Amino acid sequence: MRLRVEFTTEPFDLDEAPAHALVAREVVEVAELDAVDVGPFGNTAEGGADAVLTAVDALLRRTLEAGATRISLQLSVVGEGDE
Repeated sequence: MRLRVEFTTEPFDLDEAPAHALVAREVVEVAELDAVDVGPFGNTAEGGADAVLTAVDALLRRTLEAGATRISLQLSVVGEGDE
């Protein structure tokens, strides 16, 4: 199964990326994902179910540890197989 995760971490800071946002970027960039798009107001990553779920677990744990007070997350099935 292929999954896509879309997420944001808060609080926002338009002047400088907060520590939790930098951690989130690091988590998805080093994960074994097929596609990653990191932006100032939202992020997406896509890959096989195991890779995405592992990345989501690390994302939640590490961004909370880095000061995130809210994490909005949407997970979607985008295909069958690990393509």
